[in-house]
Amino acid sequence: MSVVGTEDPAADAWASGAGPPVAGDDGAITLLEGSTFCISAASGDVHRDRPQGLFVADTRMLSCWQLAIDGAPVQVLSTIDEPTEPYRATFVGRTPPRRWLADSTLLVLRDRLIGDGMREDVTVRNLGPEPVGITLTLAVDTDFADLFAVKEGRIQPPHGRAVDVGMASLGFTLAGPDYTRGVQITAASGDPVVTPGGFTFRIVVPQRSQWSTCLAVQVSVGDDRIRLRHRCGEPVDTSDPARRLQAWRLSNPLIVTGDSAFNRALEVGTRDLGSLQIEDPKQPGRPIVAAGAPWFMALFGRDSLLTAWMALGLDPRLAVNTLRTLARLQGTRVDPRTDEEPGRILHEVRLGMEAAMALGGGTTYYGTADATPLFVMLLAELDRWGALLDDDRPALLAAADRAMTWILEYGDADGDGFVEYRRHTDRGLANQGWKDSFDGINFAAGQLAAPPIALCEVQGYVYGAFLARAYLADRDGDAPGAEQWRHRAQTLKTAFNQAFWMPEQQAFAVALDGAKRQVDAITSNMGHCLWTGIVDDDKAAAVAAHLVGPLLNSGFGVRTLATDMTAYNPMSYHNGSVWPHDTAIAVAGLAYYDFTDEAQRIAMGLLDACHHFDGRPPELFCGFSRTEFDRPVPYPTSCSPQAWAAASSRLVLRSLLRFHPDLPHGRVQIRPIVPDRLLPVRLENLPLGGRRLSIAVDADGGVEVSDLPPGVQLVTTPSDAATIDRSPGG
Repeated sequence: MSVVGTEDPAADAWASGAGPPVAGDDGAITLLEGSTFCISAASGDVHRDRPQGLFVADTRMLSCWQLAIDGAPVQVLSTIDEPTEPYRATFVGRTPPRRWLADSTLLVLRDRLIGDGMREDVTVRNLGPEPVGITLTLAVDTDFADLFAVKEGRIQPPHGRAVDVGMASLGFTLAGPDYTRGVQITAASGDPVVTPGGFTFRIVVPQRSQWSTCLAVQVSVGDDRIRLRHRCGEPVDTSDPARRLQAWRLSNPLIVTGDSAFNRALEVGTRDLGSLQIEDPKQPGRPIVAAGAPWFMALFGRDSLLTAWMALGLDPRLAVNTLRTLARLQGTRVDPRTDEEPGRILHEVRLGMEAAMALGGGTTYYGTADATPLFVMLLAELDRWGALLDDDRPALLAAADRAMTWILEYGDADGDGFVEYRRHTDRGLANQGWKDSFDGINFAAGQLAAPPIALCEVQGYVYGAFLARAYLADRDGDAPGAEQWRHRAQTLKTAFNQAFWMPEQQAFAVALDGAKRQVDAITSNMGHCLWTGIVDDDKAAAVAAHLVGPLLNSGFGVRTLATDMTAYNPMSYHNGSVWPHDTAIAVAGLAYYDFTDEAQRIAMGLLDACHHFDGRPPELFCGFSRTEFDRPVPYPTSCSPQAWAAASSRLVLRSLLRFHPDLPHGRVQIRPIVPDRLLPVRLENLPLGGRRLSIAVDADGGVEVSDLPPGVQLVTTPSDAATIDRSPGG
């Protein structure tokens, strides 16, 4: 994921959440609550010279938060966290032993809670037989640095920052003509001495007793002071995050397979999808999924749409809310600074200062070629699941039609029948597909493709969008409209298979460049083309052979770029790494074309990778061969948890079940190709059409379903399945 910008600042504090705190490879601890997150050392301290801090509205609100007793840092004993409380951790430590004692008698507890700010309860417990006098200091600072300036180590001292010292509080403000941020830290008790550098408490802790205080960190964005979700003195279990977490847990389906590693991946993925939820401030109480922690806790069009698709069997409301929010922010004008165009679905929403500056004051960036057709695809799929509400239908159909207009007019600017992209200014993304790094699209010989670029998978998504719009037209009784969209789909499919197919390589080009030349690299993007169904039947077997062959298949998943390509680097971001969501889409595509052995082989490799990551596949990992390293090699800056990686195990399960509902036509297809290793499979409480479904696949592959919606029949045979108007990827 590459980043540029976002819309109305301050009041739009996107928030929500429910999943585990995240430990980085360097021992850092990340707490999440919606778009608020805090990264600290294992001690709980935040260091200004590291990529740590409390972040709200894409801004580092705390750059220093360091506790010391009698001038010495606390010795770390442990960090205690609950897997289901991503917003909370307790840092356990002790003071160094006094010079005349062999052991320390002072235990130090820091209970930290994140949510639109931060609350920290500090407790010093005296385990000794006599009172202890100490001086406790908390060094505090903020630089109001942009999120990505911190991540990339480009921090500059804040100019014009004001400091306000109160009786028990310390405030910082950075104000400009278009950008204002503030933070106030308040001690609830303890009579501290407050200076511009922090708080000092002079304490006597009685024997066998304890002393405590609560520190609240409240932030301001623009003219609005954001309300803390965890306030001093209030019980944690009645907070909004705790209630949302409980509701999320109770609504989750139960899935048990014959493989404990797969069960673990499904369980962890469910928790992580809870932890990555944020709220659209214009539509409170309707959570959507952010892209990934910690650096991408924001709405991304492509990521949120694909994740919502994968998670339909978990909670279709995520898809409904995603469509609502993206429709609200859909492009309405031509703006070269943000790559906005009428009908275009956004790439990302950001609130940080750098994003606003990069976008000429804007906060929404639209530079993506794939989110717009994916929007229409998801809308039709939601209807197939019986989850498109009558109240939403008119507005979302209107948004879909605006999206189709963008595809036909702005997306296909030269009228050749393919959707291309080219940024309007040097501030936009050079590549606007899912491989959006600057070098993500290249020829077999290594040179970069020149824009405008038509990506192969984007044509697949457009094909899927045409079929989706035809389906929706049929649902509304618009037979001529449906026929028109199907004709467009077939025309595109024919043209695509002629223009992108490379007979010598028996593969699809990853793209056409600005001169309409085939960008001839062999990539994983072909798997997306299978998923959408745009591949002609006589070419599908060759594509499948590439995906499972040794040049693309690492043994743990499908590489983004084949090993014999010049740009191949297994440690790169998009040129040889493995992305779990990309591999899961390849599994879905192979299952769609009935390549059973190939789908199973790729799925089991990805499942083995998930096992090595303790059920939490990261955003990506290195593409080294399994024959060289017997476990996947991590990519150093990969997001974890990350939304579509967390949802990948669900897409794999759905693909292996070949589960395809079409409730408006009264059918649900289940034709399992589940490997023996995963059998039996049992799903309970699966949301479908306003009911909760149960599915069981026994050790012999037999299917039993209960609680189907009234009037819906189960399809389990190939002949009956052939009569279903399947969606792309279904």
